[in-house]
Amino acid sequence: FYASVFEHSGAGSIHRYPAGMEFDKEGTVMYSEFMLGGQWFAAMDSAQKHNFAFNDAISFMVYCNSQAEIDHYWTRLSAVPEAEQCGWLKDRYGLSWQIVPAAMDAMMQDPDQGRVARVMQAVLQMRKLELAMLQIAYA
Repeated sequence: FYASVFEHSGAGSIHRYPAGMEFDKEGTVMYSEFMLGGQWFAAMDSAQKHNFAFNDAISFMVYCNSQAEIDHYWTRLSAVPEAEQCGWLKDRYGLSWQIVPAAMDAMMQDPDQGRVARVMQAVLQMRKLELAMLQIAYA
C-alpha cells in the first residue's frame, strides 16, 4: 500500500523465521527493510502476542512543497476522519502521519512571535493544512 502512495519506494531485504524458533511460525516475516519516498525503514514482526498497538506517540512527518502534494498524501493516507486534526491523520493501519507544508518550519521559527501565534491559530482551526491560509496568517 505505502509504495503506491510514495514515489521512490520499494522493498529491500526480507528475513523470515526459520524452523524451530519458539512461538514463531516458520516462513513468516521476522525482519524487513523498505523504502518510502527515498527513506529507508525497518520493520520487525512476531507471532507472539503483544499488548500494544500503534498510538499517537509515534507519527511520520511528510514535508510537502505544494498544496497539491498535501492533498495527494491526505487523500491517499487518511482513513479515520475523526483523527484528522491540525495536519495529523491516521491511515488504514492505525499509523499516525503529519502532512505539513515544508514552509511551516520557517514560519514557526520566525522571531516575530505575533506571526508564529497567527500561524498556530490558523493550524488549530484546520484538519488538513491549507498552505494558502497559513501564508495569509503568516503575512
